[in-house]
Amino acid sequence: MRGYFIIAALAIATASGATAADQQPICTDRPSKSTGECTVPTGSWQVETGLIDWTHDRSNGATTDFAVYGSSLVKYGISKNADLELGITPLEMMKVHGSGIDEHHSSFGDTLIRAKYRVTSMDAPVLLAIDPFVKLPTANHNLGNRKVEAGVVVATSAALGKSGLTLSLDPELDWVADADGAGHHAATQQVVNLGLAASDKVTLSTEIWARWDWDPSGTGKQASADGSVAYLVNNSVQIDAGVNFGLNRQTPDVEAYSGVSVRF
Repeated sequence: MRGYFIIAALAIATASGATAADQQPICTDRPSKSTGECTVPTGSWQVETGLIDWTHDRSNGATTDFAVYGSSLVKYGISKNADLELGITPLEMMKVHGSGIDEHHSSFGDTLIRAKYRVTSMDAPVLLAIDPFVKLPTANHNLGNRKVEAGVVVATSAALGKSGLTLSLDPELDWVADADGAGHHAATQQVVNLGLAASDKVTLSTEIWARWDWDPSGTGKQASADGSVAYLVNNSVQIDAGVNFGLNRQTPDVEAYSGVSVRF
């Protein structure tokens, strides 16, 4: 499975190389948890794919490994400052063992429908975009809650002088299902991201992510410290990798991932 996605990504990258030199560099929401303010050029398609995303956690004597293969965000530019986006996940797999538990589950993932609107011009000192979304419950009951959910991200960033550093803040407000399935409640998350353009090809980033979930059964709190790297193969193709470390017991211990993004 992993080999298939890697071969496909390399084939796309090779095919895209001929026209990439005449375009502006691709701008993506990958690889960090931060959301970019840029949108896809009018009439263009862009596919941002996680080749593999692996999460590991050990708590209460049980070990959980969760793997996602081929999770993709397909984007289409509908104007100079707006695009429509469809998020699909072909395969999710979870294994839980220990403390008398031995479970294996797999499923197609939930589906996301997004619409990003960039409020400011790309040369503004502070960039701002609004990114509302709806989650459709297409995963099975073992890996999803079978409930429609929604939210909105307000993506902001500003360059810090001529240092090559960019500071991003991405507050998000979500409407999520109660744990008992009886209704919905509010949740929120925040990302504080510091990116560095290390060269014309390489971008590094580090961030702190936190989430508060006000479920009626009790408030959930998660936090992680993350790092990632992105490499611009050509103006239409980017590859990336990253790792996230949980900062409290409610957050998975470690998450590692890699991906590729292509604009057509």
